[in-house]
This record gives sequence, structure tokens and C-alpha cells, in this order.
Amino acid sequence: MDNLKNFRRTNYCGDLRLSDAGKTVSLCGWVQRQRDLGGLIFVDLRDRTGLIQLSFDDSTDKEIFEKASGLRSEYVIAATGLVRERESKTNKIATGDIEVYVTELRLLARAETPPFEIVEHSKANDMLRLKYRYLDLRRPDMQHMIATRHKVTKVARDYFDEQGFYEIETPMLTKSTPEGARDYLVPSRVHPGKFYALPQSPQQYKQLLMLSGFDRYMQIARCFRDEDLRADRQPEFTQIDLEMSFVNEDDVMEIQEGFLKRVFKEVLDVDVQTPFLRMPWREAMDRFGSDKPDLRFGFELKDISDIVKDCGFSVFSSAVQGGGSVRLINVDGHAADFPRKKIDKLAEFVKTYKAKGLAWTRLHDGQVTSSYQKFLTEEENKAILERANAKDGDLVLIVGDVKDEVVFAALGALRCECAKQLGILDPKDFKFLWVTEFPMFEYSEEEGRYVAMHHPFTAPMDEDIDKLETDKKNCRAKAYDIVLNGTELGGGSIRISVPETQEAMFRALGFTDEEAMERFGHLINAFKFGAPPHGGLAYGLDRLCMLMAGADSIRDVIAFPKVQNASEPMTNCPDFVDDKQLDELSLAVTRREEASDEE
Repeated sequence: MDNLKNFRRTNYCGDLRLSDAGKTVSLCGWVQRQRDLGGLIFVDLRDRTGLIQLSFDDSTDKEIFEKASGLRSEYVIAATGLVRERESKTNKIATGDIEVYVTELRLLARAETPPFEIVEHSKANDMLRLKYRYLDLRRPDMQHMIATRHKVTKVARDYFDEQGFYEIETPMLTKSTPEGARDYLVPSRVHPGKFYALPQSPQQYKQLLMLSGFDRYMQIARCFRDEDLRADRQPEFTQIDLEMSFVNEDDVMEIQEGFLKRVFKEVLDVDVQTPFLRMPWREAMDRFGSDKPDLRFGFELKDISDIVKDCGFSVFSSAVQGGGSVRLINVDGHAADFPRKKIDKLAEFVKTYKAKGLAWTRLHDGQVTSSYQKFLTEEENKAILERANAKDGDLVLIVGDVKDEVVFAALGALRCECAKQLGILDPKDFKFLWVTEFPMFEYSEEEGRYVAMHHPFTAPMDEDIDKLETDKKNCRAKAYDIVLNGTELGGGSIRISVPETQEAMFRALGFTDEEAMERFGHLINAFKFGAPPHGGLAYGLDRLCMLMAGADSIRDVIAFPKVQNASEPMTNCPDFVDDKQLDELSLAVTRREEASDEE
């Protein structure tokens, strides 16, 4: 096996162009494939920048030619040679106009046949790819994803530095303050029976930094939440975490719009128009059934509760009389794309969002078919279609329930599902939106009480301060989310900076003074010494990179992600530890059969 003594790489494979013809270059990488045509051998060499063709012919040194004939896929090699114009050019790769005629070849490592082909858009099973993640990461599309993440992170650091932010690290071993998602706990050896928590976010520390006089903070922060996974969730994730003093909502949003404009231009060469549209949470829910609406298409919700509240169709009337609502979407112009079988599948789809069913009217080729019209009067049917602005060629879909949240969830997801099935979602059409004025609280059926929709440190709207303890349902927060194409990129708020308001917030959440001091005493005490008005925001770096790279899941932009059950197939973690390690931590465990690692 050769080594790299007296060898130095001069270029990356994908960076060479026809303008480099005549140069002698030294390259390193992996063999993508080797083609032996007898007196002529071609080798496609791959590194993180792309492919280039190496050529060997009857004028090549015999020893080098023989070595080239023995090359196989994924062998690691180094080569020196002359860049020259190719006789047979190709537009399939960026270096398709040139090749390197090899004068020196070193075999650095042989390779077994990989369990799947190292190519773009691999069809290999996801679990197989994750088990051999180091091979999966060799694929050009995966290398592009990770490179995009690097560029986004670099732009973030550069931009916020220019805006006067200090990058300050906060602790990874923190105090558990359970209010929201479950903490990952770390037992202490030095303090038997006590535990650290891995941070769900640097929230409290960054607020303390504002109280410390560092009026602009940022951090590329690792965060941990022990929660169920989805396509855009991981147990450990990364935030671009920010906090600012002496600001209001407008100040925070303006800074963030500048960042997003900059990062999309530098990484994707996309010009983002600012300022972004702003929409109160209530309007977003009423129009789109979601607090993270996708604005790339219509199909907006319309409330028909007033039309059907006394109708003869009990599915509709009982929903309204039970305190809920009946709403519709019009998939306008696409009735032909949804025959009865597809509509039936949509009915099954909404049931996954706890809807009891789906009512519909299809207007196609002058014919009107419906699942509910015979139960309503002519006037009621006409009023519904008028409310929907329905015409020939449209499909009207209706959901009713005694709980508005079910109606919103079902129709909000249904409009997106219809758009997805119609293929009208352009991943390169970037529609940004600020959703503002979130509810301060949401009711938890599990806990039987109101909990903070964001966190206990979010400030209420000035005009709603008196509702903190008396009217939780209608209390609004100075909270804002930045949304892109149906995905929440980040969220933040103006924080409570008045001690009396913070105390009222803790009371509203059901904490006694003693409980509040036990959990958050460090913050409560700090506020006694002068707290500036402050607010901030945290982006999900993984989600941002996912959308910018055109990936389907945040797993594609994370080098070593977890799967659905929070395990990692490559290293087989989590795993058992030795009894000695448990003894040192004063822990005893009950070992049980583990569930399958498959998603």
C-alpha cells in the first residue's frame, strides 16, 4: 500500500475547469468507477467537490497502467497528472470538458464492496443507509446537504457579528426545570441522587446574559428534548440562538429579516423580499387552520357555522351547537383531479387528525355530486357554495367538530395534502411569514390546566397584562414565529422584564411562591437588580438547512441523526453500561427487552 510521502494535493476534483488545461495537478479521493477498455483505462475520481475523469493509455508507464487496471469502486487513491481537454465531452458533470492524464498513481486504501452504491439519489433502504452512515455521507447529494449547513452557519456567525452580537457559550449541564418537553437527565457522581439536565434551550442563561449587560448575544447552540420524533424533530438538535436588549418586536424582526435575506442570497443566490408579511395567530388559524401556514397556494378555510347551525344535517348542526364550528376549503379548479376514490382517501386522511369524517361537494362538467346536499335546504346549499366561491370545476371539502382545534388541524393538514397530491408545491418558491400575537396559554388535557404556549418568560401584550390570572383563554403574548412554506423556522418573544409581572405569570401557571423560587430562584433574584427590556428568537438550524437544501427530512442535513425511537443504528446507541459505572453513579436499573430499532 502506498503512502503520501512527498505528495501534496494541489486541487479538489470538482474545482478544475477547461481554463486549467495544461496544468499539472495532484488529486486525492475515492474511485467512483473504473472502465478498462483494453489499451485505455478511465477512472472517475470523487471527492467532496465532485468528479473528474482520470485517463491512462498505452503511453502511460506500465507499472502505473497495471495499478490502474486493479482499481475498484471506493478504493482510495492519489494521482498526479496533466489537465487536458477531453475528446468526448459530457455535460453530466461540471468537469465534463476535461480529464487528467495520470503520470503518478498511489493506492492508499482498498475497499470492500459497499452494501449500497455510492451515487446520488440512492434507492437504498433508509435504515441500511443510516447503519452505514459514513458511506451514505460520501454520496454527492449528502455532501451537498452538509456543505449547505456549513455555509448557513458561517453566514449566521458573520452576519450577527456585524450586527454587534457576541457569541457566548452557555452550559450543557443545567438544572432541570420541567415545564414543557421532557428533559434528558444526567446523573451526578459527585452528588449522589442528584441530576443535571441537558438544555432544552439556553433560554434562562441568555436572559441572564441580558441582565449581565451583554446586550446582543448569539450562539450555535446544541439542545436536547426527550420527545417523540417526526420528520422535522430530533432528540438533539441545533439552534441559532439570539437575544437582544432594549428592543421591541419590530427591532427583533428587522434584524432577523436581514439575516434571512443575507443567508438566502449568499447560499442559494435567491433574492428574498423584505419586509415579510405579518399575520396575527388568530387570522392564521381562521384562514389556514395552522399557526405555520404554507402561503404558496390558496385553498383557504371558510367558516360556514352561521349557515348550518340550525340545519337538518346533525353532523353540521351538532358541531356548532356543541361549541365548535363547521368550516370548508375549496380546492378550486381541481375537481377533475379528485374522483370519488381519491375523495374517500381524503376522508380517511382527516380521521388521522381526529375528524369524524369529511363532507364534500364536487362540481364537474356541469354535474354536482355531494355527500350532504340532500340533507340541507336549497337555500343552505346555495349559501355554502357562495361562501366557498365555488364554480364548475371546484371541489368543496367540509369538516365540522365540537372542538375548533380538530377542525383547524384536519382542514389545515387537508389543504396541504391536496396541494401535495396536485404537485403544485414548488420547493424553490420561498414564502416567508411572521405569525404574531400568539395565545399566552394553551389548555393541557393531560395536566388539566393552562400551560404556557411558549415558555413562562414570554411577555403578555400590554393591553392583556390584566388577563394573566383572570382570562387565560384570551390573553395574548408578545410572541412571534418566522414561518417558511409551512414550516416554523424559528420562534421568539419579548420577555417579561418586570418582576411583578413574572410573579403573576408563575401564579397563573399554578406555581406557589415556594415552587417558583425552587425552580427559577436564580432568575427571580437576578431580576431584582435591574433588568433591561429584552427579547430574542431561536432558529431551528436543522429545519432552515432542510428547506434551503431541498431535503425531505432534517435527518438529511444532520451528519449522524437518530431514528424514530431516538436510537442511532450506526453505533447502536443508546446501550447498556457496566454495573461498575452504575455503582459509581449510585444508580440501579431494571433491564427490559428493547423495542426494535426500526422506525
